[in-house]
Amino acid sequence: MRGSFLILTLIAFASPLFGAEKKPNIVLLLSDDQSWTDYGFMGHEHIETPHLDKLSKRSAVFRRGYVPTALCRPSLMTLATGLYTHQHMVSGNDPSPVLTGGKKAGPEYDALRGKMISYVDRQPTIAHLLGDNGYLSHQSGKWWEGSYQRGGFTEGMTRGFPEPGGRHGDDGLKIGREGMKPVFDFIDHSVEEDKPFYIWYAPFLPHTPHNPPKELFEKYQKMVDSPFVARYYAMCEWFDQTCGQLIDYVDEKGETENTLFVYLSDNGWIQSEDKGKYAPRSKQSPNEGGTRQPIMYSWPGVIEPGDRGDQLASSIDIVPTMLSAAGADVPDYMPGIDLMASLKSGEPTPREKVLGEGFAHDVANVEKPEDSLLYRWIVKDQWKLLLTYDGAVNRYASTHPRTEKRPQLYDLKADPSEEKNLASENPEVVKELAKEIRDWWPVKERKVLETWE
Repeated sequence: MRGSFLILTLIAFASPLFGAEKKPNIVLLLSDDQSWTDYGFMGHEHIETPHLDKLSKRSAVFRRGYVPTALCRPSLMTLATGLYTHQHMVSGNDPSPVLTGGKKAGPEYDALRGKMISYVDRQPTIAHLLGDNGYLSHQSGKWWEGSYQRGGFTEGMTRGFPEPGGRHGDDGLKIGREGMKPVFDFIDHSVEEDKPFYIWYAPFLPHTPHNPPKELFEKYQKMVDSPFVARYYAMCEWFDQTCGQLIDYVDEKGETENTLFVYLSDNGWIQSEDKGKYAPRSKQSPNEGGTRQPIMYSWPGVIEPGDRGDQLASSIDIVPTMLSAAGADVPDYMPGIDLMASLKSGEPTPREKVLGEGFAHDVANVEKPEDSLLYRWIVKDQWKLLLTYDGAVNRYASTHPRTEKRPQLYDLKADPSEEKNLASENPEVVKELAKEIRDWWPVKERKVLETWE
């Protein structure tokens, strides 16, 4: 009897271990260059996204989501590190050719590119941190920071610079456009190993080249006059189809109930009607067309689904929220908010404001982000304050006209397209919000074009 009692006692003390919840799989679905309006669940007039619409119905949906920087590489680096651009230091896509006499190749330029990539080594990535907690991870699609191994992924597709074509994804850019097999094989492997998995799915979609399947192009060609717009719309639906394939495969494996899906796009895109490029005030812009993005979190039975209305959200919160979901420690240095408690309860999140920054596409100084700083902004309540700075633009000057150098204040509820600058009528609001921007990141005042002071 004493022996039986001892055995029962040991089992009782051990039961929490045996009954411990399985760590959730985590799937990050990343669109590439897509406007916040361009989904069925966001009410677009023409674009159909049935798979993401279905995901939205089981998700906490933040329609007022934002990315802090409206350019792919710095935006993705935020999602990899949980840091703002001025913290992770990768402020643009490429070093400025001005630094090497106009050359975009050769030892000097390659050294600058290597310096930019080295910043991924300064802090552990989300893949590293999840790996420390027993996760397998897979990279596909866009990835600028060298090989997938350098990003901490256990498996992946991108070879990375200095390999041929390794600027921003190389082999990884085939995912979605040329099938989903590498991701499906990774899921199979993870399930066989009985280990939780993390997937970075960042396909080159709907990004240019806008070359959708013929049937999708013809579908939208009947709806709009511009072939450029029709191709872009078709690309959005093509991307949705690939997301559906991934979501369905997770379901086929019986993993849906134990998988956290997170969805957003890296930055906005407003398709020009008369050429195959983006319109002003979208990609690279600090305006809503560049920075605003719907953000979704889905975990059946854990996260309370529903439209979160006017609540603000930022991609800076995604890494700490993922780590929390995985039962991992959230590093103190991360500025984002762990949203898991509010996602589970359905209560409002603690986020009361969103902060962001805009830099030139070409990095003027790889060791000093403020040399490329063009904008900083804050959204709080109905207000958005946008401040302009004099960082070097070099190429893509037309994307950043900076014709208005004074503070720009918009009432987003009354004026979501940011047409009427209310700064002169609301000096106290400008002063308060500008202080919050400066307290967030105190850039040297010599770089500032603010005249309101």
